Amino acid sequence: MRQERTVQASLFDRFADHEIGRELKAMSQWLDEHREPISLAAEDLRRHGVKETGREGLPAESVVRCALLKQHRQLSYEELAFHLEDSASFRAFARLPLSWTPKKSVLHRTISAIQAKTWEAINRALLASARREKIEAGKVVRFDSTVTAALMDEPSDSPLLRDGCACWRGCCGRLTSLLAVLSGATIGARRRNARARSNMPAID
Repeated sequence: MRQERTVQASLFDRFADHEIGRELKAMSQWLDEHREPISLAAEDLRRHGVKETGREGLPAESVVRCALLKQHRQLSYEELAFHLEDSASFRAFARLPLSWTPKKSVLHRTISAIQAKTWEAINRALLASARREKIEAGKVVRFDSTVTAALMDEPSDSPLLRDGCACWRGCCGRLTSLLAVLSGATIGARRRNARARSNMPAID
């Protein structure tokens, strides 16, 4: 059996008097004021094959809060499991039942059961709240990208000059052909390839 949310927070829950602790406390208060996404997450967990009878599972509210912790702090499931056991602030935010320390396999299974449309609903609720509070208009998308190795030249001055001349050489050929068609005469564009090659050692 799985509860939708923790009915009452533990009296022992406390957030550290630190920037991260204060941030988690503000996030927790926002979640307490917006219960709709928790109900959607509970439905996702039920559809994931969790029976309504038997051993009590991690509450749906705790699953959502653990997922937000993982994403917000950029943690792996193993790191999340460690911080939930080690940090009082993390445990207070996650609203874990007393003495519960979920393992990474449990966290992975339950968090991955939450569907994309549920996360979209959470995001829309957050944006609507930010607009009302005049914190964020939601008109700009911010995202992170991952840098990967690629077969590209180092962007130093001389290779850029060489590559630019190669590009210009192709443009010259097309331009000459186009002018010949339009005017019926052969008109050439001046090319600087040789000069660029001779200047590359001096630039380096």
